[in-house]
Amino acid sequence: MKKVLICDDSETDLLNLAAILQTAGCQVLKTNDSSQMISLVEDNQPDLVFLDIVMPEKDGYAICRELTNNEKTSAVPIIFVSSKGKKADRMWAQMQGAKSLVQKPYSENDILEQLAAF
Repeated sequence: MKKVLICDDSETDLLNLAAILQTAGCQVLKTNDSSQMISLVEDNQPDLVFLDIVMPEKDGYAICRELTNNEKTSAVPIIFVSSKGKKADRMWAQMQGAKSLVQKPYSENDILEQLAAF
């Protein structure tokens, strides 16, 4: 069973992603508090993180950089799930250490494909 952590400031997106992942048999941890992400990943060591980019307090790019540069969390794959989906956004996401970017609105298959890849 994969352990997946979701961080999004939208309660609707948190619930939707959690439902998709739970149906796929994942253990799901979720938060809308971007400032706690580093400690949540360190403490829970998820197999995969789905992370929004545009959030209050700390954006997804900053979180991704911190996670990929932290020896305790650098091995955890990060998938951005965001309304940002232009070519420049995808390139910047990869430069920050993300493995992929799924653009909102997404389908259940979009999420399941990412889950299967990691």
